[in-house]
Amino acid sequence: MQKLTKAEEEVMQLIWDAGRGTVSELLERCEEPRPPHSTISSVVRILEKKGFVGHKAYGKTHEYFPLIEREAYGRRSLGDLLRNYFDGSVTRLVSHLAEEEKLSKKELEEMVKMLDK
Repeated sequence: MQKLTKAEEEVMQLIWDAGRGTVSELLERCEEPRPPHSTISSVVRILEKKGFVGHKAYGKTHEYFPLIEREAYGRRSLGDLLRNYFDGSVTRLVSHLAEEEKLSKKELEEMVKMLDK
């Protein structure tokens, strides 16, 4: 699975959230100021070439849908993050989250429960 650029990931998030949609429908989901229609269209075509998105044609209109699940890409991205920034150490990642993201005591307890399983 290839890595997505920031722009590709933002458009992919729109597609995952929508489930499927045309470029115009995806554009409507964008925050203001919205990018040009041509930008979203170009990014969607790149996502299709990378194998993240498929489409169904209705005449000249194309409806796009995800071929890769958000969770699958998230697992891959988390693995890359772990290797590239935390030397593969889950402990260092969790420590960073606890210190920098100010995890609550409840969140930390939930993590400990999951680790105990």
